[in-house]
Amino acid sequence: MIKERYKKEYEEGSDLLWPSDKEDKITRQFYKYLSILSNNINYSKKKKLKLFEQVVRIIKGKGWG
Repeated sequence: MIKERYKKEYEEGSDLLWPSDKEDKITRQFYKYLSILSNNINYSKKKKLKLFEQVVRIIKGKGWG
C-alpha cells in the first residue's frame, strides 16, 4: 500500500502534514547519506590530526610512541 501525502487535523487546533511514502523514502535516504558523509569527514580529520601529532613528536624527539 502506497500512502500519499495527507494532512491530519487535531482537536487542539494543530495541523500536521505527513509525507507520502516516496517523499519519506527520499528524505530518509538523504539523511542516511549525509550521516555517512559526515562520519567520513570526521574520520579523515582525526586521521590527519594523528599524523600531525606524530610529525610533531618526531620533531621534538619523542619518537613514534
